[in-house]
Amino acid sequence: MAAQIHIPSRFNGPPDSGNGGYSCGVVANFIDGPARVRLHVPPPLDTPMTVATFADGRVELRDASTLVASAAPTELALEVPAAPGVEEAAAAMARHPARDAHMFPTCFVCGTKRPQHDGMELYPGPVNDWNLLACVWHPDASFADDNGNIRAEFMWSALDCPGYYAALRGEMRHAVLGQLEGQLLAPVAAGQTLVVYAWPMGNDGRKHYGGTAVASASGEVYASARTTWIELKS
Repeated sequence: MAAQIHIPSRFNGPPDSGNGGYSCGVVANFIDGPARVRLHVPPPLDTPMTVATFADGRVELRDASTLVASAAPTELALEVPAAPGVEEAAAAMARHPARDAHMFPTCFVCGTKRPQHDGMELYPGPVNDWNLLACVWHPDASFADDNGNIRAEFMWSALDCPGYYAALRGEMRHAVLGQLEGQLLAPVAAGQTLVVYAWPMGNDGRKHYGGTAVASASGEVYASARTTWIELKS
C-alpha cells in the first residue's frame, strides 16, 4: 500500500507551495543513503499526496495523477570546502542580500518576515566574497526526533535556500529549486550551534548550481548537497 504524506502550510517556500528543501527531504526519507530529488511542479500545501516506491529504489510523489517529485539513490561526489568559523558565519549574516528586499519573505528557511523563531532563520551572506557564503543556525527542540536529533527533512531544508544565494551570487533573480542531491553524514543533535554554508558551482543557461553544507562549530561536516536552480523566464 502506498504511503500518504502532506506538507503543512508552516513549511512553505513561496506563499502557496512547499519549501523545496523540506519537500525534497520528505521524499528523501523513503531512500536509504544519498538521494537525488527532482521537483516537477510546486509542491502543494496541506494536500494529501501519495508516495510510491519501486524495486529499483526510485520514489514518486503524486498529487492525484500529477507527478510532484521523483527521487532515486545517487552517489554524490562533491568537493566540500572547509567550513568557516561561527564568528565568520555570524558576521556574514549581516551581509545577507535579501534582508531588505526578499522575493519570498515568508519562506520557512530564509524568510525575513516570519514570526520570531517560527522559521529556520538562515540568512547567509558572503564571508569575504561571493565564492563562499555562510550563516549560523540554532536548531531548537521542535526540529528534533524522539532521540533529540534534527529530523532529516529539516537538514534537507538547511541545504536548500543557501544554495540559491550562492548559485546566483547574491542577485535577486526569480529562480526555483529544480533538483537537490543531498547526503546526511551523521546524526545531528538539536540545540547546538551549527554553521550552514554555500558556494557557487557554475551555470548552464537558465540553470544555476550551488553547493551547500551543514557543519558543527568545530568544522565537522554533517550534511552536504548540490542544488540546481531554474531561473524562470520573465
